[in-house]
This record gives sequence, C-alpha cells and structure tokens, in this order.
Amino acid sequence: MPAHEHRVEALLADMSIGEKLAQLVGVWLNVNRDEGVVAPLQDSMQGEEVAFEAFARDGVGHITRHFGTRPVDPEQASATLAARQRWLRDHTRLGIPAIAHEECLTGLAAWRATTYPAPPAWGASFDAGLVAEMGRRIGAGMRALGVHQGLSPVLDVIRDQRWGRVEECISEDPYAVATIGAAYVRGLQSAGVIATLKHFVGYSNSRAGRNLAPVHAGAREVADTLLFPFEVAVRDARAGSVMNSYAEIDGIPIAADEHYLTRILREEWGFEGTVVADYFAVAFLHTLHAVASDAEDAAVQALTAGIDVELPTGVAYLELARAVAEGRIDEALIDRALRRVLRQKAELGLLDDDYEPVPSGPVDLDDPESRDLARRLAEESVVLLANDGVLPLGDVVGRRVAVVGPNAGSVAALFGCYSFVNHVLPHFPEAEAGIAAPTLLDALRAELPGAILETERGTGVDDGDRSGIAAAARLAAGSDVAILVLGDRSGLFGRGTSGEGCDVETLDLPGAQQELADAVLATGTPTVVVLMTGRAYAVPGLLANAAAVVQAYFPGEEGAGAIARVLSGAVNPSGRLPMSMPRATAGQPYSYLHPRLGAAGSVSNLDPAPVLSFGHGLSYTRFSYADLTADETVAAGEPIRCSVVVRNDGDRAGAEVVQVYASDRIASVTRPLAQLVGYARVELEPGQSARAEFEVPARLLSFTGRDGRRVVEPGEVGLSVRRSVADVVDERTVLLTGPVHVFTGAEPRLTTVSVTSLLLTAN
Repeated sequence: MPAHEHRVEALLADMSIGEKLAQLVGVWLNVNRDEGVVAPLQDSMQGEEVAFEAFARDGVGHITRHFGTRPVDPEQASATLAARQRWLRDHTRLGIPAIAHEECLTGLAAWRATTYPAPPAWGASFDAGLVAEMGRRIGAGMRALGVHQGLSPVLDVIRDQRWGRVEECISEDPYAVATIGAAYVRGLQSAGVIATLKHFVGYSNSRAGRNLAPVHAGAREVADTLLFPFEVAVRDARAGSVMNSYAEIDGIPIAADEHYLTRILREEWGFEGTVVADYFAVAFLHTLHAVASDAEDAAVQALTAGIDVELPTGVAYLELARAVAEGRIDEALIDRALRRVLRQKAELGLLDDDYEPVPSGPVDLDDPESRDLARRLAEESVVLLANDGVLPLGDVVGRRVAVVGPNAGSVAALFGCYSFVNHVLPHFPEAEAGIAAPTLLDALRAELPGAILETERGTGVDDGDRSGIAAAARLAAGSDVAILVLGDRSGLFGRGTSGEGCDVETLDLPGAQQELADAVLATGTPTVVVLMTGRAYAVPGLLANAAAVVQAYFPGEEGAGAIARVLSGAVNPSGRLPMSMPRATAGQPYSYLHPRLGAAGSVSNLDPAPVLSFGHGLSYTRFSYADLTADETVAAGEPIRCSVVVRNDGDRAGAEVVQVYASDRIASVTRPLAQLVGYARVELEPGQSARAEFEVPARLLSFTGRDGRRVVEPGEVGLSVRRSVADVVDERTVLLTGPVHVFTGAEPRLTTVSVTSLLLTAN
C-alpha cells in the first residue's frame, strides 16, 4: 500500500462522523447577497454568512472561490488563504487543509488575471496545442496563489444556439470538444491544478434552449455524442474531477443518477477522481426537481449516486449525520466519498507532515507572456465568414473610416460571462477592471493611424434605442468604408444577451441592431461587419449584403487588437466555425451530425441547412489539395491511415485547417452523413506545401449498436478531406472487413496527427 494510502486510512479510522462530513463540503465566504448573484438561486440558497472558524471547526473539504467572489488584491488574498490553511492545520483536531477551487474558464476568474478568449474561440482556432499552453499558464498562476482545483473546462456539446451557455462551449462537434477540451485538461493539470469537467452530462441538450430545463435524449445520443468528450477527458487526459450537470434526463436528475455518476463514469471508464456538485445541485433535488422530500433526503440520494463533495457549501451533506444515526444511509458510502477526497488531498501534498501554506508574495497574473498567448489565441480564432475583396483594408491613409455599432467602444464585449469583468465586477461598479483591454475602437485607431476615423454608436446592444441610427447611417454614407461592430453583451441570469441564464427566443440580432445594420448597408458604402458574440446568430442578410463579415467569439483582453490586425491585413485570418451559422431560428436545435432523415427533402417545405456550415472560414491566401491517400481495406476495429498534401497557392503566409470526415455508408442504426475524425492546423509560406498524415482510431468510427454495445461494423466508409463539412475536396472509400468489432475496454489514444516537413518552397 502506498504511503499516502496508509495516511488516508489512518485518518479515516480516526474521524468522527462530523469530521468526515466536514471534508465533503465547501465553505463560501465573502458572499454578500446584496452585492449580486453569481450562482443559480444563490440569494435563496446561500443562507446567513458564517465565520470561517465556526464553520470549519471540524475541518472543511473545499474553500470556495476565495479569489473569485469579489475584487481582492491577489497577494493580499493569497496571504489570507494561507492563513486559513494554517488555521485548519493548527486549530482543528486532524489538521487537514482544504482544497481551494476557482472558476477558470477564460483564465483564472480573479481580479487582475489574464482573460483569454472564450471556449468557442478555442474551437475556432482548431489549435489544441495552443489551448494546452493556455491551460498550463492558467494553472501556473492558480497554483502560485495556493489554488488547487479549477472548475473548467466545459465539455457540453452545442445543440441549440438559443441556449445562453453556448458561449462556454467549444463546439457543436464532439470530436473537436474532446480533443481541445482534453488539451486544456492536460495543460491545467501539468501545472498541478485539478481540472473539473463540466457539466456531466446532457446540460446543453435542454428543451427549447432554456437554462436548467429538462433534457430528453435517447441513450444512443447521450452515449455517442454527449458523453464522448467526457470519456476522452477521463480516459485519455486523466482529468481529476467531474462536476455533475443540473439537468434531468428523461425525468432523472443527474445529481441523483447512479447510472451516469457511478456505473459509466467509474465502473466503465475507470475514473478515480472526485465528483463535485455544481453549486447547490444537491439541494436542488428537493427545491427544483422535487425528487427529494428535504435536504437530508437530497443528500442521501446524491451521495448514493456518486457525488463526493457538495459545493459551494454544506447545505445538505451536513444533514447526513442524522441519516446515518437513524439508518437511512450506510456510513460506508460516506467513507467511499471521503477516501476519494483524502486521496486527492494527499496527491496535492496537503496531508504531508511538512506541509506549509505559503503566500504567493509578489505575483503578476497578467504578465507579458500570458498576454502574448491571449493575443495568439485571439488572432487564430477570428473567422472570416465572407469577403468581396474589401479585406484586408490595406492602405487607408487619408481615407474616411466610419466605426459604428454598440460593441465598437465596449470593453465588456470582449469577454464572456465567466470572465471576472462580466461575472463579478458588475456588482462592484467602483472597482477598476484590473487588466488593460482596449476596445475595438481603440485598437482600430492604433492599427489605422493614417485613417480619418470617426464613430457613432447607433444603438445599444439590446436597449432598442433607435435615436442614433440616422446619425450612424449619415456617418457611413460620408465615409469610404464602414466598420459595423455588432453582437452580444454577456452576463448572468437575464442581465445580458448571452451567458448563463441569458437564453433567447430568437436568433435575430438583439435589440435594434438589425435596423442599424440595414440603415448602414442601405448607404451603399462598403461595410465590414464584425460580430462579437457568444453564439451564432441568424444573419443571412448580412452575409449576403455586407462587403465582408468577421466573427469573433468573446476574444478576451487581446481580442480587439487581434480583430483590428485581421481587418488591416497584418494577420491573415485562419479561424474556422466551431458551430454552424443558422439560416433561421426555426432550425434549432441543430447539429451538422444529422442522419439522412435530418436533411432537406420533399416531405417538408423547411430546409434545416445552415447558411454557413461547421468548419467554414476564409483566408487572404488560397490553399489547394492534392494526393489524398487512404487505406483501401482495414479490419473493423483497426485504425485507418490517410494523408493529403495541402499547398499555399497565394502570395502571403497563412494557416489552413485540414479537416477529415468519415461517412458510414450503411449501418445497423442511422448514422451522421459526415462526422469529423481528424484535423490539423498547417501553417505555410507562399508556395509551400506539406503532407498532413492522420491515423483515425476505430473508436471514432464506433457507435452504439442496436443491442447497446459500442461497435464498429464491417462495410464501406467514405473518408473525405473538406474545407468545411459542406465543402468536399476529395474522398476515398475504405472497406472495413471481418466481423463486427465490439469495444469492451479502454481504447488507445484517440488521434494521432502529424504534419511532415515542407515538400515545396517558394522560389
């Protein structure tokens, strides 16, 4: 038995029931309900503020959002956290320190910390390596402060653009979510910080795109699409923690569902970490789902199902002492969860005899290296949707440039709802942002110094104010080019147009923004539309009538400069759509992963096809493909090898995202017309070419068969290279032979992608 296992067992044997339960809950301090809500129903669930020493007299499992609840100086807060850890060590009987956790979806959600692009921007970059580096830098800053666990990444697959939390998701494609999400996990955990997978499972598949609404999904859809990214992050990236979804699937809340939390997660996948409750999710079994009679009953159900730690504080689990005493739950279930928590603390060094909590001292959470990384990711994530040649702007010296729209001068438009700027600071209006983040208007002034740049707001994001539209149109009419900056304002629980609890009924642009756009476009001035959003809006008119359209998904503190450099031409756009752009709201919910019956046909007058498909994105250079090769025959269950040459035929350097899709021609259950099974971001100088080589694991071709087993069936598979899912470059047929292959255990790593050395160079 390893040394730390002896320590865990010795502690467990010596603990009273009160000390055991104390390790299974968090404590949330410095939360004043008058300062605003940052968690669902926080105002009704939080209870009265308690002193740390009183709450933690028997110890405590987690310290909740010590840095992320209000603007606090990081060095001072680190010293306070270290002092609390010393108090736990010196003034509780067992001396067990707590795990400190924080949100970190777009960087550590703390004052003065670097704020990176939102997850859809990660997906748009198709750059898992860069996302891993971002995770590592985020983790390094957290660990320096004394933080042990991050509540990220979100691995929900986008299913309905009306859902407000689309902005927290990576993509509508489960393979993209899996590979990029796993990269974030590896990066964060390489710095010694536990990653927490959210939200397990089904949360994004809610009815009508409403937050915290029921989910009705078949077992095959859950297994093959919604669970897949979590499986990869558990089996391949070895994530240390999982957070339950608030959802209820077919009438059973996940927080009380042993099938998902124990049988699948632990027994099938071999997960050995901790399952932590989404905030107040245990109590919600009583107050929202009505499957528990009271908080104690909710705690019994959640613990039995497999939730180890109640967050953010002990609303329900502290009631378990009575349930044990009266025989309503076996204490062995408490011990099961406790072992997992103590093992994690041992792995973090918190149970070491020489553990000494040390304040961070001087710390720069927004250092130049982090800002440079934020810049690189923002630049790679900008998607050029349409362009008639007006972009890049090039030489604009002496030209009149009108910059209009509600997001041109907005700092908040750069950030998602889990950024500190939009998550916490709205409740503290006297506080400074803590980070330098120029608006797009500021960035354009710096990027286009010779232009005669003038601006009009036109309207607000969603206030419906039309009083400035005429002035904006007049400015555009008198200009050589107009830059129209539209989109979202992220917030929480109805305080924004995107974000948690900010769901929408329509995918039309919020407020009077479409009227502003129509007025500006009617002037005839070449107009570049910049969309700064958390979701994909239905804007077919803009795509058809604007001179160019650029999409940025909450690009972070360096995002304005990134967009400005794309417009000027200093940066060649290389982002690709991580989610389809719908033609109309009526097409929701939508996924490109639909079977044949999901496509347009003569039996319906409605065409669900999006106006722009997953994977779409333009460049200022041209790429061509040649020599697609693929295995002709492969035994079912074995990987398929393929390769293709991509060449930069233009006159400037650029990056192409090579996309490989598979199509199962005939199967025992209906299959998607195409599904992504590989991608590679290839950067090429003019005239250069490279061969991208892929190995497609059989796991990516598998599906849940009629008998419930995961299988790969023999037969023909189309393997294609595409510029987007709707733009096929070339295709080969691969014959899978032999008997049906059944997966019964852990599979190999999911993908191997390599790009060979350059084959050709420019003269």
